[in-house]
Amino acid sequence: MTTIDVVIPTVGRSCLGRLLASIERERVHERGRVIVVDDRPGKTALELPAWATRVVGRCAGPAAARNRGWSASDADWIAFLDDDTELTPAWLDQLESDIGDLPATVAASQGRIMVPRPTGRKPTDAERAVIGLETARYASADICYRRSVLELVGGFDERFPRAYREDSDIALRVLDAGFDIVQGRRATLHRLADDPARSALRRQAGNRDDVLMAALHGRGWRERCGAPRGRLRRHLLTSAAAAAVPVAVVAGRRTLAGVLGAVWLAGTAELAWARIAPGPRTRREVTGLLATSLALPPLAVGQYARGLLELPRRLHPRPDAVLLDRDGTLVVDVPHNGDPREVRPMPGAQEAVARLRRAGVPTAVVTNQSGIARGFTTADQVAAVNRRVEQLFGPLGPWFVCPHGDEDGCDCRKPEPGMLLTAARSLGADPARTAMIGDTGADMEAARRAGLRGVLVPTAVTLADEVANASEVASDLPAAVDRLLGAAAT
Repeated sequence: MTTIDVVIPTVGRSCLGRLLASIERERVHERGRVIVVDDRPGKTALELPAWATRVVGRCAGPAAARNRGWSASDADWIAFLDDDTELTPAWLDQLESDIGDLPATVAASQGRIMVPRPTGRKPTDAERAVIGLETARYASADICYRRSVLELVGGFDERFPRAYREDSDIALRVLDAGFDIVQGRRATLHRLADDPARSALRRQAGNRDDVLMAALHGRGWRERCGAPRGRLRRHLLTSAAAAAVPVAVVAGRRTLAGVLGAVWLAGTAELAWARIAPGPRTRREVTGLLATSLALPPLAVGQYARGLLELPRRLHPRPDAVLLDRDGTLVVDVPHNGDPREVRPMPGAQEAVARLRRAGVPTAVVTNQSGIARGFTTADQVAAVNRRVEQLFGPLGPWFVCPHGDEDGCDCRKPEPGMLLTAARSLGADPARTAMIGDTGADMEAARRAGLRGVLVPTAVTLADEVANASEVASDLPAAVDRLLGAAAT
């Protein structure tokens, strides 16, 4: 029998309650898991119905949250829903019908998004942006992917930290892999939000992601995924004219300054009218659109320029430093090992560390050794084992060893963050740009508390809950290094 789980990323908006109520009404939770990815920073546990599974997100945007959700599922299909949607009657039956007879060449089924119009007036500029979801291609507000395809393409690209482009990116990668995405019959309701006119200014940050989309998918990416062309060229002309006016004045070119000022005013007026004309034209709406139309062109151009500056880093991201656990990550875990002769590298670990070294990424080792406190080994024996590890791997950077037991209450024993923060400081690395690779939940919890990026490499003794709760999981140390270095690896 085909299984379907639902994944809902959320930052805790009140609209989540309406979606969960519609899920309960449609009995979706009785035929599959409902996984809610709690992506709120530094909050208490999100209150959810007993039937919902809460997974902690990384607060790294919707792409990362969706990856976190589907990685916690083992269903055949993963239905992604936005937290500001609601299910319509018979949604689950229609979803099962939508995917029931699909050939293996079809990777996903997209639901129909319905946006109710305001009563008694035309939609505002902000509301028209939401209404655009009705015709958006590949929108993840309601889309159901085969799990096998998500695994094949590596899920959502977490280099897209904002909404709207991460769903287009994964769709294009799926299409490039030879699959199809089809439109289903089911419908999902997406209500209008009471956003002010200035919400258009926030949306300009998407220009940074457009730069990455063009780099990854070529100049024709908009046509392929049905994205509007946008007004960036007009914004560039308007902004350039405005910036050149004072230069012309200082140079004594008053006629030129007048022409440039006219170009700026004409561009601003055209933009403002294009936004005002379709709407309700209330005093509040007109005032807000006039004000934001002055700021919007230079902001859009600035965000695009920022995207160009960020592009090398986004195309080839890599951490400033990598912290490594010892037992189960670098070497085979021999409990409380005090004998250097028992040291055996994990498969592929030596080459993985060599790749970090060739890439110029500094490393350090952070390891719990409670056997010292418990009398199973001595500090000298642990040091001898560590020397043997470095004989096999080459220099690994500074070593940080916690000799304490659980009852000692130290701040260095993982999952406490102390040892990781000390290690990052010793390497001169920003914790936010430092990664921790380990094989236990304690490694990942220490990384989370220290603000590091954690990558779990499970072994036979890693608990299932530790895997489910990890923000990132790699099959082994070489795969973890692949994930961290990406295209920058040598």
